[in-house]
Amino acid sequence: MRDDEMPGPEHDWLDLDAGPVVRPYMMTGGRVRPAVGGFDLVAFVVAAVASGDGRAEGLQPEHRHILRMSQEPISVAEVASYLDLPLGVVRVLLADLLTAELIAMHEPSSEPSFPEDDILKAVVNGLRAL
Repeated sequence: MRDDEMPGPEHDWLDLDAGPVVRPYMMTGGRVRPAVGGFDLVAFVVAAVASGDGRAEGLQPEHRHILRMSQEPISVAEVASYLDLPLGVVRVLLADLLTAELIAMHEPSSEPSFPEDDILKAVVNGLRAL
């Protein structure tokens, strides 16, 4: 590639609104698996501390953003979506917060639950009445 073909500071994919471009693996320190927890997509994350808590001061911006978002219960999938980060990166970030006891996780029950027989009978009777 000649010097006149080298991309200059005005890339089509990078402008002033883009902000700093950081590779996802840099946010996790190169880690690709969470140290704790499996973090199911539908598991709920809830902050264990208030968003203005002093323990959040030394955290990365993504960690602090997760703490702000999780003041109300939010699913792991929603966290990844709002942060616009790969799920693997979000799982590592959540594991950091869980290890520091800054969030609590509420995993869905893996035990199948079936409705009671009387509820099923009422549904069948209601459908027959139609």
